[in-house]
Amino acid sequence: YYLLFVFPGCRLLAVELTSSNTKPVVKEFQSVELSCIIKSTETPDPRIEWKKIRDGETSYVFFDNKMQGNFVTRAEIVSRTSLVIKNTTRMDTATYRCEVAAPSDAKTIDEINIQLTVQVKPMVPRCTVPKAVPVGKSASLHCHENEGFPKSTYSWYRNSEPLSPDPKASAKPHNSSYTLNPATGTLVFRAVHKGDTGRYSCIATNDAGFAKCEEQEMEVYDLNIGGIIGGVLVVLAVLVLITLGICCAYRRGYFANGKESGESYKTPAKPDCVNYIRTDDEGDFRHKSSFVI
Repeated sequence: YYLLFVFPGCRLLAVELTSSNTKPVVKEFQSVELSCIIKSTETPDPRIEWKKIRDGETSYVFFDNKMQGNFVTRAEIVSRTSLVIKNTTRMDTATYRCEVAAPSDAKTIDEINIQLTVQVKPMVPRCTVPKAVPVGKSASLHCHENEGFPKSTYSWYRNSEPLSPDPKASAKPHNSSYTLNPATGTLVFRAVHKGDTGRYSCIATNDAGFAKCEEQEMEVYDLNIGGIIGGVLVVLAVLVLITLGICCAYRRGYFANGKESGESYKTPAKPDCVNYIRTDDEGDFRHKSSFVI
């Protein structure tokens, strides 16, 4: 066995990394610094590498003292080992690994992972609002967008006033019962009232910002049962009158097909100079005289 004695005043250093923030969060299109700090090392010029790990795939960001890929024009190394990414995009959300190799140290290599999250502002949500709904019927309003990160939550407004997710807890009592789901953006009225008529809009919100769709009008109208019955009766009366008119026209002969009647039928004329005589024995016609030329 070999024993390692460390004399006073002597020490064996191992390369060691640390970070001021291992989970930075930044909004899209802004700059961010991924902190990688060499806490201790004896190697004067250690080798530094940065790698990006996203969806199980690993690629170089900084290798052989040069930026790689699409980081060439928008990233740089600062303070010897830290990485600054400019104009971040949603595709930059990933795990970044800082690796430092120090051959002169007792421990020659160390690494640290930085989890970067790029927040993306919501896009203008797509809102669906029915234009007209009869009193007492159900109505569903929908609001959704799929670009924001993290996922958006949704709030609905009627005539520019917010609708509470819990209508019973609203400071302004509403004259209709409804269900609002902030996670899906669905607003459902079980039975609309006249007071639900108005201009509806929706706002999608996340940590990066918000976006609003344009107002859309929803009208709640009374269902006129008497008018509907009256309309049906009028249609039936018109159909009866049309039927009676057709019957009377047939009786008066307005729809005759123009065929010749028996009385108007005339016997064909006999040819000139030909006499037809029927005999009892023959039971048929035969010529009596000949043609005269």
